[in-house]
Amino acid sequence: MPLALLVNPSSAGGKTLKLLPKVEQVLDSRRVEFRVQRTKGLEHGVEQALRAIEAGEVPVVMSGDGLLGAVGGAMAGSETPLGIIPGGRGNDLARVLGIPDDPEAATEVVLAGHSRRIDVGEANDKRFLGIVSVGFDSEANRRANETHFLHGNLVYAYAALRTLLGWKPARFTIRVGEERTRISGYSVSVANSSTFGGGMRIAPNASLDDGEFDVVTVGEVGKLRFVRNLPKVFKGAHIEEDDVHVFRASRLELTASRPFPVYADGEHLTDVPASLRMLPRALSVLVPAQGDA
Repeated sequence: MPLALLVNPSSAGGKTLKLLPKVEQVLDSRRVEFRVQRTKGLEHGVEQALRAIEAGEVPVVMSGDGLLGAVGGAMAGSETPLGIIPGGRGNDLARVLGIPDDPEAATEVVLAGHSRRIDVGEANDKRFLGIVSVGFDSEANRRANETHFLHGNLVYAYAALRTLLGWKPARFTIRVGEERTRISGYSVSVANSSTFGGGMRIAPNASLDDGEFDVVTVGEVGKLRFVRNLPKVFKGAHIEEDDVHVFRASRLELTASRPFPVYADGEHLTDVPASLRMLPRALSVLVPAQGDA
């Protein structure tokens, strides 16, 4: 099938556009039919992906997790696979799927045609592929999106420390069926994937195809201890702390004591209160051969 390269020209400060010639060179050398479509925003990218499917093309997203989440969510239920060539700051979904950062190697993954079906999450009927963040993490994500002078892990670490300076604990209520869990503290993360924020393994045991969310709550802890524990998140070791709790659910309702945005895949998705559910194995993604399902 021919490819439709959906390129976000503003992703990672223009990084994606610099990668495009290398991708085009690989495709030309392999005599692959393709076209390039520069996206003008998430809605435009989704529109172009759906048009590509109607035209018998495979959408290949060259961007970060934001456009991937929007396009992947819109493609849920389709038999057409989604191709991924990492081009953002975090590239967390590609990292978890084993897709290489190198554009030529990622293009070869697309051309090999090995697919895997993964779950898709919904929050207030808005779809996402990675991790929903509410509380401290969503505030830090907002600040990271407003920071343009840093890249990679540094931008997320900077945003977390800036957010911590003015942070006050919040109360969260999570309802699963008739059971309610109440916590006071920092955040609630509802994870389809294991990783966000440029490599932070907030839900290290989460699986993209098990039909359930890993719900991670971070309770009250002093700010100094919070800072000391931040490096543990990159290894997933933070879940061993007494103030961190993890459980699994396929549906839940989430409320908070004050207004919070709901972020997922690096983008503002909705706001609390939020109703979340999982769409099991709803999306086909092109992955390295060892990731076949």
